[in-house]
Amino acid sequence: MSIPKDARINLSPEDIPKKWYNFAAEVPDIKPPINPGTKEPAKPEDFEPIFCKEIIRQEGSTERFINIPEEVRDNLIYLNRPAPLQRAYRLEKALKTPARIYFKREDMSPLGSHKGNTALAQAFYNADAGIHTLTTETGAGQWGTALAMVSNLYDIKTTVFMVKGSFMAKPLRKTIINTYGATIYASPSEYTEFGKKVLKEHPDTSGSLGIAISEACEMAAKDEHTCYSLGSVLNHVMLHQSVIGLETMQQMDIGEIDPDYVIACAGGGSNFAGMVLPMLGEKMAGRKFADTQFIAVEPKAAPSLTKGEYKYDYGDTAGFTPLLMMYTLGSDYIPSAIHAGGLRYHGMSPLVSAAYDRNLITARSYDQTQTFEAGLMFARTEGIIPAPESCHALKAAIDVALECKEKKEEKDIVFCLSGHGLLDLYGYEQYMDGTLPSSDRNDL
Repeated sequence: MSIPKDARINLSPEDIPKKWYNFAAEVPDIKPPINPGTKEPAKPEDFEPIFCKEIIRQEGSTERFINIPEEVRDNLIYLNRPAPLQRAYRLEKALKTPARIYFKREDMSPLGSHKGNTALAQAFYNADAGIHTLTTETGAGQWGTALAMVSNLYDIKTTVFMVKGSFMAKPLRKTIINTYGATIYASPSEYTEFGKKVLKEHPDTSGSLGIAISEACEMAAKDEHTCYSLGSVLNHVMLHQSVIGLETMQQMDIGEIDPDYVIACAGGGSNFAGMVLPMLGEKMAGRKFADTQFIAVEPKAAPSLTKGEYKYDYGDTAGFTPLLMMYTLGSDYIPSAIHAGGLRYHGMSPLVSAAYDRNLITARSYDQTQTFEAGLMFARTEGIIPAPESCHALKAAIDVALECKEKKEEKDIVFCLSGHGLLDLYGYEQYMDGTLPSSDRNDL
């Protein structure tokens, strides 16, 4: 039996992009961050208490392409880049759909997700600036894991504030992050003034990414040799994640795939932006993807695009960050404690928000019971257990494939498998034994 040429489309290490793509070049009129004190556009010095200078420069850049340092590009190889693009033949057969389904395999990184793409760059720039310690937040733990590991490459200490709901549900994340040499606290914690304040007012809270960000920012601001590192939302993170979409475009050219749909999950926006924004750049230039639909998929527990308001809001709960123009549910919003902890964020990346506001992308939201059903089907057909976050993109891909079946249409569907779910088996167990709670929020 011959293997179809599109079963898995690989690239060589030489094909790893040499430049990051910056979608900010396509939306120069996007509203800038605002200093909450002066109510004026934020200046570079407004970010200096928590970010190093090169990260600040990239955050404000409107250059279309920015060179990837050779050392960062070399180390991307050890994160299993370039990542394969694979066809889900067995899933297609189970669905009895004429659609063709492809998925970008960010799950094959030794870190288990796409988060290493920006962790590596941020650690490199901070080390170059003489920073000895990084602080960060993490939801489900993928981002905390990534930063903890790559910090070892640059002799940087890392402190991670993990959202308490996920910290309790996924104890092995603590083990992994400790194994990589980082310190991890459940957030809200007793280690910051803001954490203490939240615990006093809400002692039983499951926490939120907004709270964890506040704690990490507070700790970073107290030491000039400590910086904060962010896993999503801001422009420089979207920039570093663009390697996903840049690789995928090369692979689609090789496989002669002209996608009708490109789908990715969206919490703060890093995975979706990495996959989709480079393609949107091509579409806006009139070169490719004229008829492609781009779909962001979020949880009903935190539906910032589908239920949020497009306005200025804080990126964190305490109000340490500048105000960002984004789709938001409110910086004090605390989502249900779903297993897709990486998507439990109150707002959406300003760049992704701008794309949504301009009707360049669409969005869907699902309850976690629906997404685990999709994950189970994928595990039993393709043999891969997807992360709960990735299950959102998968669910949308399955729904689109079933729509194609009903209409008898042969369409090409490409989605991003942002990470594996081998540390999320408790969620799968709850789904299979019928105890997984719904994540619908009726108060929105």
